Amino acid sequence: MNRKSAFALVLFLTVLGFPASAQNTLRPTPEVVRSHFMSINKKILDMAKDFPEDKYDFRLKPEMRSFRELIVHIAGGNVYAAKAGRGENVAWDDSLELDPKNYKTKADVVAFVKKSFGDGAEAIKSKGDSGLSELVVDPDSHQQVRILDMAYGLIEHSGEHYGQLVVYYRVAGLVPPESRPKK
Repeated sequence: MNRKSAFALVLFLTVLGFPASAQNTLRPTPEVVRSHFMSINKKILDMAKDFPEDKYDFRLKPEMRSFRELIVHIAGGNVYAAKAGRGENVAWDDSLELDPKNYKTKADVVAFVKKSFGDGAEAIKSKGDSGLSELVVDPDSHQQVRILDMAYGLIEHSGEHYGQLVVYYRVAGLVPPESRPKK
């Protein structure tokens, strides 16, 4: 390999690696967290409202959660976040997993999702920008983390399950609300 080719290769690899290394140092801002929280929760609420009630107990496989169970699980994450945001000492474990059987109808599930979304949004809003940067002890890892980072983790959790809900739609022969043509 000649010197020009070697230099070009080193330059290419350096440029290629720069965005990845820069990405690892980026921290979510309060504006980004609020925006993403609202966005993902709106998508999930739209799905809870849109999915046919007669398919709420649909499962991709028998051992997987039903659509209803998955929606309640996602909303349960907002309940956890709101409690943590209010300073309640909660650690996520199976005892916090809400029982989907307590939400018997589609209307019950939608009302619960709306409430959990509102409570989570209020907890984020009440902290303000500086409050979201406060360090707290993560009840799961027992390490200090910013509230902002915990909130962003919840957003990621919801986003991962959103993708799962899209699969439920597609396997059930439906088009998810976000994939439909906009009016």
